[in-house]
Order: sequence, then C-alpha cells, then structure tokens
Amino acid sequence: MAGPVSVTPNIPLIEKYGVNGPRYTSYPSALNFSEAVADDAFDRAVRASNDELIPAPLSLYVHIPFCRTLCYYCGCHKKVTRNPGVVSGYLTALNREIERKGAMFDRDREVKQLHFGGGTPTFLNAVQRAGLMSSLARDFTLIDHADRDYGIEIDPRSVHPHELGQIASLGFNRVSFGVQDTNPAVQEAVNRVHSLEELELLVLNARRFGFKTVSFDLIYGLPRQTPASFMATLKTVTALNPDSLSVFSYAHLPALFPAQRLLSDRELPDAASRLAMFAETIAELQSAGYEYIGMDHFALPSSHLARARDRHDMHRCFQGYASGRHLDTLGLGVSAISRIGDGYYQNQKDLRAYAAAMDGNRLAIHRGYELSDGDCRVAAVIDELMCYGSLDKDAWSRTFQADFDRYFAHELLALTTLADDELVNVHEDRIDVTAQGRLFLRSIAACFDRQVRPEGSSYSSTV
Repeated sequence: MAGPVSVTPNIPLIEKYGVNGPRYTSYPSALNFSEAVADDAFDRAVRASNDELIPAPLSLYVHIPFCRTLCYYCGCHKKVTRNPGVVSGYLTALNREIERKGAMFDRDREVKQLHFGGGTPTFLNAVQRAGLMSSLARDFTLIDHADRDYGIEIDPRSVHPHELGQIASLGFNRVSFGVQDTNPAVQEAVNRVHSLEELELLVLNARRFGFKTVSFDLIYGLPRQTPASFMATLKTVTALNPDSLSVFSYAHLPALFPAQRLLSDRELPDAASRLAMFAETIAELQSAGYEYIGMDHFALPSSHLARARDRHDMHRCFQGYASGRHLDTLGLGVSAISRIGDGYYQNQKDLRAYAAAMDGNRLAIHRGYELSDGDCRVAAVIDELMCYGSLDKDAWSRTFQADFDRYFAHELLALTTLADDELVNVHEDRIDVTAQGRLFLRSIAACFDRQVRPEGSSYSSTV
C-alpha cells in the first residue's frame, strides 16, 4: 500500500460500516482463545519449532504491567501501584519464567526482536532494568549487531531524559513515546498530563544516545478532541521529526475497562468527527513526508517499518504493525501472548495466579488457540489485506493448494457489497483495497472472518 492516499469522510459509509468488530491484531481474535490450551500444548509447539530444518529466530515481548497513575482511556492489562514490594515480587516471578522458557528454546535461535511493553516499562528503575536484561541475556541469545530490533515503550512522564543513556546501554535501539495528544484539555480529560518541553527533551536525548528509531503513539477519538485540535497535535509532533507514528482509534468499551467509565460520553467525538480526524491525519502526515503503512501506522521512507513493508516482511500483531513476519514470538510476563508456529498461548492475566505458577514447577499458560489448516488459510488473507491492501489470489492458491475463488465463494459474495461501495476492487487474479477502503480495512477483513463472535459489544467500533 505504498504511495499517497487521498480520502474524505463519507457519512453514509460510516453509518453502514461503523459497527463493532475485531482489530485483527491476531486471527482469530483473542476473544476466541480457550482455556483448553495449556502448558503441554506450548511445550509441543516449542519442540516442533526447534525441530524445523531452519528454526525461526525469536521475537521476545516482555510485559511490565505497572503504572503510577491511571490513564482513563487505557484498555491495556496494567496495575496501578506505588508499592515496591509488588514490583520486586513480580520481577522474581518474571525471572523464573525467563529461565524456565529459555531452557526450552535452542540457543542457536537468535533474538532478532525484543520489546518491553506495558503498563509502563520505565516504571522499573535503572537497577531493575539492568537486572532484567541480564536475565534475558543469560537464558536467550541476544544479539548486538546493527539489524537487531530492540524497542521499549516510554510514558513521557515516567523517565528523566538522561535515563535514556542507560536504556540505550542495555541494547535498546528503538523507543516509542506514548504521546496520545499534546492538547492540555485532552490530557486533563484522560488524566495523562505532560508538557511539550518534556517530550522535546526526551526526543533530543534519544537522538543523542543513538536510538535508531524514535516513534510516537497518538490516539484519536478521545474526549474533548476536535478535528482542529488534533490537527494542531499532528503539526506539533511532526515538527519533532519522529521516524514513525502509530495513530490509533480510541476503543471505548467501558463495560470491559472500568477506568473508561470515568470519561464523559458527552465529550467523545462522534464517528464522523473521528473519521475526519483520521482523514486529516493521512493528509497531514503524507504532506510531512510520511508514508501510510497499513491501517494506523505512518513511517518515513527510510524507517525500518517502511523497509519491512517494501520487502514484504511486515505483519499485523498485538503491537499493531511490525517487521519480522516469520519470527516466533515469545511472550514473557503476566497476560503476555506467544505465537509459536500456528498457535497462540497466553499467560495468566492475574498477578497472583501468574506468580503462583512460577512458584511451582509450571509455566503460566492460561489459554490459547491452535490454528487449524482452515484458520491458517483465512489468517493469510486477512494479514495480506491488513498489511498490504492487496491479495494475490494465485499466490494464495499455490501456497495452500486450493482454488481461492472456490474456497472463499461465500466470502467473495459478502465482499460484493463493499465492491459496490468502491471500497475494494475484485479482479480475476487479485483483490485490491481502494483509497477510500483503507479507512474500512477491518470491515473488509471481516468478510473473510470465519471465527467472528456474536458478542459485538466485546469489540470496538471499526470506524
């Protein structure tokens, strides 16, 4: 999906397709995970991956669930605390998991990617960060050459700019700042107040200490946002010249995330305003030199994500879009999700249950999903459409030894309506998403989804 994109909000299409649906950070959605998948299934998956003729390198995701304050919009798995005992107990359990799972993987499987997510990873102090990295280096094969992709998420309020030097010295070379919005009124509404000066100094020091990639996370659809105010935020952040930006749509699900009940529904922008914000985001960021990557990511042409897209090495995952589509992902920490081969395996979501598993001679696998051959066929279609906005039917047919049109006859019929609305073009040998259709990628992908659950309220709005 390289190249400039021009879109305008279309109210009838918003009303037609603005339903609830999966974000397709996995297929099937995590809502389909089952507790029937346990430790022994994970063990079998790892053994099978080790036995591959050329085992895939590893991508490690380390979950640090702690935050000092509650951001009202947040749907992440986190624990708000200032109790150092809770943190030290968690790190003890996490180190046990690192040792236990590290012993399962062959040591010649290099860790090409490492990502610290949260919560707030920089909730940990310098000694705790260094200790955690030492544990990972002890039990996995970390690399130090230039093509490593070792990133950390940072809340601008949580770290002093000079601490970035210590973080870089641990091997991290990519940093993502959770900006969300620079407008003080919006920051106040969601209880995440930080100054532009703080952000500017962090970016300056990230460059100074040699981080290869500086990224920003933004969210549109938050309380008190307007298209005009969000445009001002975009101009402010692009002046800092980040290498990439993730611009996420706020998922308002107060039934699932109690903190969101603290937000005023009256202050939330409507669907038309949200789509206007995103349409303006596309135009503004493209005019600033960024390419539209996937559904909600933007990157400079020289960035690692744009290069990954160009070599067809980008995929959709729980962090959004990432490079390394052929890596095995190992999740470490409470609620973390692994993708080994064709299976998803999620750790316990409860801190006590997670720690109890680590105290015993067990893994912390709580639930998961092992993809059938049919699931793999659908997942390949959805990932191609979500990442590249195009699908080569013949290539799919060769990969899965099946006729695409025959296998997806029902799905192609469902796609007819979207084709009539000029969101997709269905050709004899391929499917292409149109410029307008890129705003409705989730609706397009849903046409192929054979596992979508009926509980629509458990999903966020697709627009």
